[in-house]
Amino acid sequence: SRISANEASALSSLRQINTAQTSYSISYPNIGYADSLAKLADPAPGVAASPAAAGLLDWVLGCTAQPCRKSGYDFSINAVPGSPIVDYSLTGVPAVPGQTGVRGFCSAQITRVTFDPTGGTTCTGSLQ
Repeated sequence: SRISANEASALSSLRQINTAQTSYSISYPNIGYADSLAKLADPAPGVAASPAAAGLLDWVLGCTAQPCRKSGYDFSINAVPGSPIVDYSLTGVPAVPGQTGVRGFCSAQITRVTFDPTGGTTCTGSLQ
């Protein structure tokens, strides 16, 4: 049951990151999408939101160095270089495959999440 809960949390986290990416790209159209989770995180106390820390994710998902671990899964943004950044993908993989989760998850759009049944990032299975 713990693995199921971690996988459900991982899916929710990917959706949160996708939503934050959409908000970031709207707020900073000259930059596009964020190329790291830290750029989506809360700014330091007393500091205004900026492209470096937009205030769109909590400190757990918006950690300072990828991958960011939450509920037994490690999350990363992989952005396609450019200016503005117009494409990105997300990965969420079990921190300890078989113990903290079984499937790895990938996403590149807010409505599409795929999975790797072996816990990696070769996501070919589609979630409904």
